[in-house]
Amino acid sequence: MSDNAIIAIAAALAIALSTIFPALAQGKAAKTALESIARQPDAAKDIRSTLLLSLALMEALTIYGLLIAFMLLGKF
Repeated sequence: MSDNAIIAIAAALAIALSTIFPALAQGKAAKTALESIARQPDAAKDIRSTLLLSLALMEALTIYGLLIAFMLLGKF
């Protein structure tokens, strides 16, 4: 394999792994938050704000993977 092919595969893996796992975590967090709001409607505001903060932090992981893929592809 050439160096360019290895870099392209590494970029694809960076995107794939940094997208799959945060997506699964976001789904689980949203499910748990909705269940918590269903059990305690009075705490919905606090749960929602905590959920949005945690979703933003999880989404940052995906953006980091995209950044690394761009850095790898810049080496072509």
